[in-house]
Amino acid sequence: MEPVPHANPNLRRAPVQQRSADRLARILDACAALLDETGYEQLTTRAVAERAEVPIGSVYRFFSNKRALVDALALRNLDSYAERIAARLAALPAGNWREAIDAVLDEYLAMKRTVPGFALVDFGPPFPAEDASDDANRRLADRLAGLLAGHLGRRPDEGLSRAILVSVEAADALLQLAFRTDPPGDVAIVAETRTLVRAYLAQTLD
Repeated sequence: MEPVPHANPNLRRAPVQQRSADRLARILDACAALLDETGYEQLTTRAVAERAEVPIGSVYRFFSNKRALVDALALRNLDSYAERIAARLAALPAGNWREAIDAVLDEYLAMKRTVPGFALVDFGPPFPAEDASDDANRRLADRLAGLLAGHLGRRPDEGLSRAILVSVEAADALLQLAFRTDPPGDVAIVAETRTLVRAYLAQTLD
């Protein structure tokens, strides 16, 4: 099971005991598996409860509706991704931003190909909220800016944050194209994405 995200604003009630945390993790795991099987539109809280083998009341104890459940899964994905990036960066020479960016892309591709539900719900639901302050790519960019700044031995600043946000938006559009073109991710488009992001970030990080 994946770790339960901390301070998740989508939870009606945060788990206190380990048993509740385990039940919440099972609910999120079931949601992820069903997203791969049925898609978002056909997903129901009742189906999630049945797959997780918990009473439907347990789902509603944590989540008000399907949207909140999927949002929580997206935040768990973001926490997991950040942990994977942090582990990769710890093994790289400090200050090497090109290898760091490769790690950021490689871990995303690995999760896209292997983590249940991630192909449809990576760091945000398939139908984003209208509130721009809760934009999934902005949340991702903020987290990456902090991780990369630490690796590079610099403070996050407006220029770095903006460059990372632009890179995330560009990579997101191109990688969506790559996975539409070929379900495992079109190799040539992935390579072009890597080249584009590196070239753009060189203006800020070199």
